[in-house]
Amino acid sequence: MNKNLKIAIEAALEAGKVILDIYHSDDFEVELKGDNSPLTKADLASHDVIMSHLKATNIPVLSEEGKSIPYNDRKDWSQLWIVDPIDGTKEFIKRNGEFTVNIALIENQKAVIGVIYVPVLGDLYFSTSDSGAYKVKVNLEDYNVGTLVSQASKLPLEREDKTFTVVASRSHMSPETETYVSEMREKHGDVNLISKGSSLKLCMVAEGQADCYPRFAPTMEWDTAAGQAICEHAGFEVVDWISKERMLYNRQELLNNWFLVKGLK
Repeated sequence: MNKNLKIAIEAALEAGKVILDIYHSDDFEVELKGDNSPLTKADLASHDVIMSHLKATNIPVLSEEGKSIPYNDRKDWSQLWIVDPIDGTKEFIKRNGEFTVNIALIENQKAVIGVIYVPVLGDLYFSTSDSGAYKVKVNLEDYNVGTLVSQASKLPLEREDKTFTVVASRSHMSPETETYVSEMREKHGDVNLISKGSSLKLCMVAEGQADCYPRFAPTMEWDTAAGQAICEHAGFEVVDWISKERMLYNRQELLNNWFLVKGLK
């Protein structure tokens, strides 16, 4: 098994444990960061757990909850981890379960390993550029990473309902997204629209539950890197809406352009 994949899976699952401890407790203070986005004790606890695992790889880490790293310091990194300790903090606070742990390994600006864990559901998504993308259920009380990897189902999975399905943000639905959905209705007739939080939307496309995910609202690199890896390794593409090219990582500007996740032409 890919050594870095194993470490990333362990990091995500162990972070999931500390997140769930806080999620099910009453210790639920919420602070606001400088950009007015919410921060909880769970974000920081997850960050600490993930950093302790990734340290063994000697690969630098760019994390949403880590200290900001100037572009001059990271521009020559050929490899880095990009981490979101809790993607969907708003969903965590609402206690709707739609939040994830995101860990991606980037090489030469491309996502080559993706790991996304959904603590409340126990769903683990993982991928490498060599072996493809997979999904497996995890029992956090008793798991072995090698067994999980060997038992996982390859993505995308078969879907019974063939109606064209668009997945969109639960917290950031924009007028442009609504326009795009209308265009899809004109093109495909009946369209299912599903709203989800966090990187679950990318996972739904990779899994084959949705045909596309238009994101016409702001995201950061750590929101999308792991999901992009999983989508690409499952045979989908994540396209920058402005350049019409594959989204790249470790850019000077960490704010993503709008993007579209869809099947290959």
